[in-house]
Amino acid sequence: MNLDAPYDRLPALPRTLWLPALTTSAGERGRRLDDTRAWLTALQAGELPPAALDFGDPEATPPLRRVVGELGLPALCQGVPDLAEQVLRTLLWHLDRLVDLQPRQTRAAAIAQVRDEFRAAWDEQTTGLEEDLALLQGLGDLAHLRWDALRGQLRSRPWQLARRAAERLAQLPALVALIQALGRAERSVQAPPAPDLDPAACRPRPLRAVETRLPDAPGEVTGVHFSGRLDRMLPAEAVLLRHPVGARLWRARQAEARLLAWQTEAILTDWRPDPLARPQAAAADRAAAPLDRGPILLCLDTSGSMRGAPENIAKAVVIAALRAAHAAGRGCRLIAFGGPGELFERDLGRGAAGLEALLDLMGQGFDGGTDVQAPIERAVQSVHDARWRSADLLIVSDGEFGCTPQTLAQLDDARARFGLRVQGVLVGDRETLGLLETCDAIHWVRDWRRHADAAQGAEAQGFSPVHSKSLTALYFPGALSSRAARHTPT
Repeated sequence: MNLDAPYDRLPALPRTLWLPALTTSAGERGRRLDDTRAWLTALQAGELPPAALDFGDPEATPPLRRVVGELGLPALCQGVPDLAEQVLRTLLWHLDRLVDLQPRQTRAAAIAQVRDEFRAAWDEQTTGLEEDLALLQGLGDLAHLRWDALRGQLRSRPWQLARRAAERLAQLPALVALIQALGRAERSVQAPPAPDLDPAACRPRPLRAVETRLPDAPGEVTGVHFSGRLDRMLPAEAVLLRHPVGARLWRARQAEARLLAWQTEAILTDWRPDPLARPQAAAADRAAAPLDRGPILLCLDTSGSMRGAPENIAKAVVIAALRAAHAAGRGCRLIAFGGPGELFERDLGRGAAGLEALLDLMGQGFDGGTDVQAPIERAVQSVHDARWRSADLLIVSDGEFGCTPQTLAQLDDARARFGLRVQGVLVGDRETLGLLETCDAIHWVRDWRRHADAAQGAEAQGFSPVHSKSLTALYFPGALSSRAARHTPT
């Protein structure tokens, strides 16, 4: 005989469910404890509990269970343990209200009232909750959040800014794709698998140039000859057309194809295998498969020049990076920089600290100066750590900065030693020397003005008024350093 029954079942339940499971007046205590555990397991798995789990009250529980299913609460509770516990606490509390409503009401009327009150309470609680939880689950693990803390986060201003930033990602698919491919931990899915070929078949075949000459085709001028083609006619022949007698002579020459015309010749060069050449002994090295989808080092410009639409895009980039990192279990380190001494460095992990760091950034206003030396140096230091060795560096800025030769040398050393790649996201109208000298590739968000908030006025509409981000390279090529000149103007 178990003297602790039914209280021996309490350790299997969270402490927050002990009191409602013990004191609810509906059903029988031992049955309630068993069914509470089964309900909690089903809700956390995103499933509606079986109808047989009625807490020992087969009349009152089924109506409440139907409301749970109709409101989609099991799907919301999946992966959110504290929300599942809250659903159970409120359900047991409403079951306990039945004794207070009787005998003033019949049992059927009391059950109907309890059902309606339970529905009304969760209708209010779940308004917009599905979208919020979907975004939250993409940004981190919600198992650590209590329900009251979760509700507080969802009502905060930083969270509303995070929601708007996430909505902007639908308008920036190219930027999202760029962030997804950052890092060098996996073989690119776009690279086809290299076939297993015989090394002899991979040797480069000697080629020889075969020239084909096409007389009278557009090409090099080789002389003057007689012709009837007007497009090759010499200017001296064209002068005759303005003379009353010379015009007759011109027509006679044209009819006889005796006009003086330029003689041209085109030469086509075709490279063909040379069967007489000696084969090369060295086999050609296969190109290494490109790598992507690794850790992300995110350098975010939070200077005053980024205020407005650039700030909104920068925050959307953080959301996209955090989603990509959590979806594949990749690391994501945020290095937000402003003026000297204004450096915000946090790892955006799946725990409470990562979500807190994200919301801190979302609630932050962008102002201050621009000092990019410290964040790039911190990123280079991170690459020396084994955890971040396969990371890519992403710099989000309007480009209003410059780098010292010492910082650029550190970047080059990291590129040579670890294969570091530096990507830039330009939120502005033109590439600057700072971005050109620092980044291997630059992604231009040309329509950045349309991402401004309504309160920011006319800036919120329209594309960039310039036709290319490479204005400096196009109009002032002499101003570019050798590092900056490697980028092709677009």
